[in-house]
Amino acid sequence: MFYCYILECSDHSLYVGVAQDPKAREKRHNEGRGSTWTAARRPVHLLWTEPHPTLSSARTRENQLKKWSHAKKAALVKGSHTHSSFA
Repeated sequence: MFYCYILECSDHSLYVGVAQDPKAREKRHNEGRGSTWTAARRPVHLLWTEPHPTLSSARTRENQLKKWSHAKKAALVKGSHTHSSFA
């Protein structure tokens, strides 16, 4: 199983990624080994995950979410969007 995830960084920016184990990935981000973006904005907190059966589907969702505004991602995290609203 793969997961698309959203982290909140210390500057309140939202980071979107893909992992098989989101909690372990959050730990790597907080160790400064996740990405350049999150390394400069630690600590980060895992806010949201969405399961996907394949890496391909998780990456497709990740690419979609990366194009969304901060407000739209925040609404997703708060439950304003359902997992089926991939538009």
